[in-house]
Amino acid sequence: MKVLQLATSPRPFFEQQVAALERKGVDCTVLTAPGEHEGDSSRSPTAYAKFYSKVLAEVRSTEYDLVHANYGLVAPLAVAQPVRPIVLTLWGTDLLGEQSWLRSLSRFGARWADAAIVPSRPMSRELEVDHELLPFAVDTDLFRPIPRETARTCVGWESDRPIALFPYDRTRAVKDFPRAKRIVERADVDVDLRPVSGVAYEEMPYYMNASDVLLVTSRRESGPMVVKEAAACNLPIVSTDVGFVRETVDGVTNCVVGDDDGELVDGLERVLADGKRTDARESIDGLGLDAFGDRLADVYRRALGRTGCETDRPETAVGGGV
Repeated sequence: MKVLQLATSPRPFFEQQVAALERKGVDCTVLTAPGEHEGDSSRSPTAYAKFYSKVLAEVRSTEYDLVHANYGLVAPLAVAQPVRPIVLTLWGTDLLGEQSWLRSLSRFGARWADAAIVPSRPMSRELEVDHELLPFAVDTDLFRPIPRETARTCVGWESDRPIALFPYDRTRAVKDFPRAKRIVERADVDVDLRPVSGVAYEEMPYYMNASDVLLVTSRRESGPMVVKEAAACNLPIVSTDVGFVRETVDGVTNCVVGDDDGELVDGLERVLADGKRTDARESIDGLGLDAFGDRLADVYRRALGRTGCETDRPETAVGGGV
């Protein structure tokens, strides 16, 4: 099976998804949108017009079995090539975010795709068309429990105080670092808040294991994957109720999900007073990369089985007769 993967930007979980598929014998070619996407900024429409031309040229030049669009923003590019079957995975903010035009675009793509995938139950409740619920995989070999002192030595942290990890760039407004700072200042516990961003992905398990709690104060999230990765490390989690956080830590010890500052402050105090790791790693059983690769390959096969030679997708002015 040969698949053209379209994405807005390379992300670690997406790259792991592609690697898992290739281990299953699926030949993947990845195209990502040109230009840089940083923080809360977006690419221009011109960048996506250029990307569309690149997608059409690639589909013309190679006999792909199907096109997999990853994120609602690239769904129209997949739909606009009227030849290959389409699988669409929505990531989160494309369907649940604040931009109504992006939500509409994502639903449009899901209606015209041969198979649609969402990674969380909150997203599943918002998508009216038939779809697959396939949670994103976690590399449980990379993200694993490591003794705290060993991890602190590896990252160079020396502290006798408990450490709250804020795993984002503090300047990104949607991550709301001022709120994280406010929560720590209000908590009746001596805790060291440490923002971490820009480090190699392979180093993040050490920062997680060097910490005493993961603190997420995001206003909205497409996941966040960092919560699943922290869960794989058995790191306690205190988080706003965003994305798939609640379903990830449901029933897990020493994890708190809340909406207002008081809940988050109380949660931080309780978690640090307890001082123990969680049993969260058990909650992500079945979400390993190999199992994810198997399930996604099955979705591909079913999409191909449902697709005949003809298509009633909307015609486009560009790329007809590809």
